[in-house]
Amino acid sequence: MSFSLQIIDPIELIGWAASLATIASYGMKTMIPLRILAICSSLLFLAYGLVQQVWPMVFMEAVLLPFNLWRLAEILILRRRLLAAKGADRADFSALKSVTRAERLGAGEMLFRQGERPDKVYLIAAGTVELPELGLRLGPGDIVGEIAFFTEAATRSASARCLTDCTIHAAGEDAFLKLSFQDPGFGLAVMRTITRRLAENAAHPAAAAVST
Repeated sequence: MSFSLQIIDPIELIGWAASLATIASYGMKTMIPLRILAICSSLLFLAYGLVQQVWPMVFMEAVLLPFNLWRLAEILILRRRLLAAKGADRADFSALKSVTRAERLGAGEMLFRQGERPDKVYLIAAGTVELPELGLRLGPGDIVGEIAFFTEAATRSASARCLTDCTIHAAGEDAFLKLSFQDPGFGLAVMRTITRRLAENAAHPAAAAVST
């Protein structure tokens, strides 16, 4: 009995490696390894398709490769924002500016009144906002009115008035919640602020400013 040893074509090995990378990507439980395997698979399939002149495969992988690179970059950027927000001493709500327009209000103008239905959250870009019923003041970088979107509150528990000329950004509920879920850094800042303010309210029930 005789045996012959058949040498596997290196190009065929590239095709098998690409197939294995694709299969492995379906078993990933997190997005970063999945995207990395998808990128490796596309590179291998591109090499295989170019050598074998399988043009439909080349076309498909030429489209998928930049798409997966873009998605991986998005994930890494969001991850970096989340880590930055986690280590920040002060919550950063500047992402609200990307979905709103700046509005200028004069001293004495009202953002909302006690008893009104909550429909917006406000980011203070400049100036000072006072919550007169509670004796509290908020300044640049603070938000007011956010907790109402996470509770069943039907009315504002306090008023908010511009103590000085102010620049504010007002976001509706849909835009605010969408941004909270899409941007991990912003969402973490919101959750940390709500947690801190609820703890303050529990310790000082009269200071319900944050539930406006």
